[in-house]
Amino acid sequence: MDITHFNPTTDPGTSFTEYLRIAQPELLPNFMAHHVDSLDPEQHVHATTVVAMRFADGVIMAGDRRATIGHTIAYRKMDKVIPADSHSGIAISGSADLAMNIVKLFQVELEHYEKMAGMQLSFEGKANLLSQFVRGNFSMLAQGFAVIPLFAGYDLAHKTGRVLTYGGLGGRYEEYEFVATGSGSVQARNWIKASYKSDLSEVDAIDIAIRSLFAAADEDAATGGPDLVRKIFPTIAVITDEGYRAMDDVLVEARAISLLAGPEQGGDQ
Repeated sequence: MDITHFNPTTDPGTSFTEYLRIAQPELLPNFMAHHVDSLDPEQHVHATTVVAMRFADGVIMAGDRRATIGHTIAYRKMDKVIPADSHSGIAISGSADLAMNIVKLFQVELEHYEKMAGMQLSFEGKANLLSQFVRGNFSMLAQGFAVIPLFAGYDLAHKTGRVLTYGGLGGRYEEYEFVATGSGSVQARNWIKASYKSDLSEVDAIDIAIRSLFAAADEDAATGGPDLVRKIFPTIAVITDEGYRAMDDVLVEARAISLLAGPEQGGDQ
């Protein structure tokens, strides 16, 4: 077996990406190095509306399930909210293929760091690392393939939930209440804004997230609304000091149906 040896000037340390760059650069993901002049951004899968918000005990992340190619529905059940590690998650919008590559490498980087260092990377470290990956997509961004993730999690050092969004060049911006990205983000953000309080309970925050995505779907064709026939409802994740928890689909369905029914049918206002 071929074992790569490093000297003090080439040692990649805890970075898996740097290890690949030195030992096997051909395995680096395409989004970090290549141009794709022959591809049309309008003919590739796009993920749409995702939201994140702080509540009393942490953060809620949520996303609709629809992905589009141009004006066509490509997928009806895409999961756009994905765990990054035990206490953080990513919600993706923009070019779905590139976004998933970035997420997978980000997950590997965090796991590799934890194994090498014997501890989790700090929340600040995770946020900065993701910024580097988004910036690494610049050549693709210039060709119309944008990746605009949301990053959220529970900061164990400061004992609070945190929410960040990113610019196309990797700039990171912390949102102290809530944020939404994607084609239906304006409608989703406006709904959250009308109902948001910093001391929301987990249940209330989940309800607001679900309602915000339903509001976005009412106005934005690229955002998937509740599908009662196919039983397709938003993806919801809760992150607290206890860790990342994906909300069970059955529970999301029950909550969504109750919200849709209204009080006159025994549901919620």
